[in-house]
Amino acid sequence: MAFKKLFEPFAKHRRALKAAPREIYNRRLILSSLLYAMAALPLAWDQATTAAIPSLPGFQKHFQLSSGSSALEIRNFVSIVFAGAGIGAGLSFFLNDRLGRRWSFRLYACIWILGQLVATASPTLAGLYAARIISGLGMGALTVTGPMSIVEIAPAEIRGTLTAWFNVAMNMTATSGAFCVYGIQKNMSSSALQYQVAWFSPCVFLFLCIIASFFVVESPRWLFLVDRHEDATKALIILRGLPAEHSRVQQELMDIQNAIHDEKAMNDEGILGIFKETFLKVSNLRRVQQSLVTYALAQLSGANSVTSYFVPILTLIGIGGDASRNIFLSGMYTFSKFCFAIIASFFFVDALGRRKSLFVGAFLQMVSDFYIGIYVKYKQQGDVPRSASTGAVAFIFIHGFGYVVGLYILPYVFGGELWPNRIRSFGSALSQCFHWLFLFAMVYGAPSLLEQTNNWGAFIFFGSWCFISLVYVYLMVPESSGLSVEELDRIFSGSWFNAARSTGANVAVLEGQEHEKNVSTVEKATKSDV
Repeated sequence: MAFKKLFEPFAKHRRALKAAPREIYNRRLILSSLLYAMAALPLAWDQATTAAIPSLPGFQKHFQLSSGSSALEIRNFVSIVFAGAGIGAGLSFFLNDRLGRRWSFRLYACIWILGQLVATASPTLAGLYAARIISGLGMGALTVTGPMSIVEIAPAEIRGTLTAWFNVAMNMTATSGAFCVYGIQKNMSSSALQYQVAWFSPCVFLFLCIIASFFVVESPRWLFLVDRHEDATKALIILRGLPAEHSRVQQELMDIQNAIHDEKAMNDEGILGIFKETFLKVSNLRRVQQSLVTYALAQLSGANSVTSYFVPILTLIGIGGDASRNIFLSGMYTFSKFCFAIIASFFFVDALGRRKSLFVGAFLQMVSDFYIGIYVKYKQQGDVPRSASTGAVAFIFIHGFGYVVGLYILPYVFGGELWPNRIRSFGSALSQCFHWLFLFAMVYGAPSLLEQTNNWGAFIFFGSWCFISLVYVYLMVPESSGLSVEELDRIFSGSWFNAARSTGANVAVLEGQEHEKNVSTVEKATKSDV
């Protein structure tokens, strides 16, 4: 019985997929989602390459660094891009709703390409830092546009899966970036061309994505927001692959228009109205809280600190080697997270649900952090068994799996799907701005944290925050899978500490009861007229 209950969410998700019209899983939806998922490329390429580029002799010689294995020496280079990303994410709010999703994607991609070109030509560290801030502006803004656009075009049944493609693309790019640096290190002579190739090559692919964006579908929700109703209807028909008169299309059109009409009618216009709607309405404050807290917990779990300083941490554990070996291991770590992201997108986010995925992920990270912390403590005191060293390596990868399943993918999903249509751009920009500035603080402070806690204490710190994550999810994170974007408002009504009861199933029951009530009212009115 318990075994059957374990697989019940997967069976329920499969029934929902079969019940939906087959036409909604069409080519235009898939291609549009893939293009918006490519907004992850700058972030992922940067994280993968900055972990390995400092190990290249050509980079060390040109910028006069003595080692790529010292976290303290490379932290300015690694972390400063995230400060730019925070600023870029925050400023994107002022453009997203003016330009639309496609033109925003194009503009931010061009800004990132400009930053990469400046970095490629930079003669000094000062110029390199300026270039990384420019790259960060485009990178942070793209992380707002990508998930938000996918959420706005995706059907409810696979919204989490399609949004998780952003993270799949992120890990695919990270793998490519890490092995690009590995290939450069193995096959190119020690010169500035080593790091220049690593920074210039992704610009070509992103430029092709800009061209491809002219062939994808604009968000119908944004089109309704700017009163382009005819274009919005055409866009939704294309995305669903169904005729205009189909009941599903008609229902979705009505839900979107009613939601936007109500949001506009009940709130003031302009930026001040959006601020008031976001911070003075209790249900939206809950959205702010959930989005920001999940991003904070993701960083406090230590995952990005491990990714950004993977080579120094390998050295700390005692399995580091020469530059070639370290870069190869970094590539294998990013490849493993790519595989984990594919698994998570198909079997966790929509199928298992948001809450359970967060539980599984945070628990695995907690166990991994505690093991690595205890291992490092005893490693520093003397020799440890070989089996313990092998276990430490395994737990680094288990830590990566737990992160991908829970606190890696789901904050991006929440950051895009939680918000009402009118404040989605502001909410996404707010959460990503917080995310990147918090990440900057964590990545910049990680070397000092390792040093001040004698290395092993940092992992106990990360593991303790994973435990706090489990408590937070249990008390305050509702289940949002299977609901349309317009239906999500119900689960953010009521007490903040009863969120666990506000699941998609409960909302569906409430919707059914309300529908029956409305039908009964109509029937009574008809009888009365007769």
